[in-house]
Amino acid sequence: MEYSHLKINTPADGVCVMAISAPKSLNALNSQVLREIDHFVSNIDTTATRVLIVTGDGERSFVAGADISEMQNLNEAEGYEFGKLGAAAFRKLETLPIPVIAAVNGFCLGGGCELAMACDFRYASTKAKFAQPEVGLGITPGFSGTYRLAKLVGQGYAKEMIYTGRAIRADEALRIGLVNAVYEPEELMDKVLDVAQKIVANAPVAIAHAKRCINESYDLGADDAIELESVAFGKCFATADQKEGMKAFVEKRTAVFKGE
Repeated sequence: MEYSHLKINTPADGVCVMAISAPKSLNALNSQVLREIDHFVSNIDTTATRVLIVTGDGERSFVAGADISEMQNLNEAEGYEFGKLGAAAFRKLETLPIPVIAAVNGFCLGGGCELAMACDFRYASTKAKFAQPEVGLGITPGFSGTYRLAKLVGQGYAKEMIYTGRAIRADEALRIGLVNAVYEPEELMDKVLDVAQKIVANAPVAIAHAKRCINESYDLGADDAIELESVAFGKCFATADQKEGMKAFVEKRTAVFKGE
């Protein structure tokens, strides 16, 4: 499939960048953009790609929200389907067996904030602004924002952001735990790539197991979460990566992992 609203590149071995590209609308998410994200995520080769970076094309915007011009005349059933389209695409992103990092380079509003929250963690430019402004349009967040924002920053901050619709700057996003780090715009992608390459150097099967445990244990009781981790821990010992990693440690050399 050729993408009209995504730019895909591979700046380093094992690292892929997916940039949302709809410059006329500050990278807003319409149905076509959401379908392209869904298709790309559904078909990404997670053997060759060990880390996916999600960003926005251009300097001004990560994603400025969902496309209001498309949404304004939807009826109830159509609104439901539009919401499900975005939620499903973002859920596929969230459950990829590889780490996904959001590089937030500007406006990160509404559906854009929801896209960033579907990633494993987020790094932001000092120029980034985050908001869930949907109530000012007469709607709720529609792409799982009420669920993920509360998980990330707690119910108090999530309710304040959603009820008021106010935008927060990168420094406040860092303070409440919405982002992991903040960098100057010209440094952002280099910093993200540095982290991505550190991840690529580690055992991909172990990372996939760890990601699944973290994602799924949040909604489990303690006993079930601990059992999930114990099973994943045991499965790692059936991999060539475990043998290589521990052998390399004993031999005082750098391990070379093959994802097996």
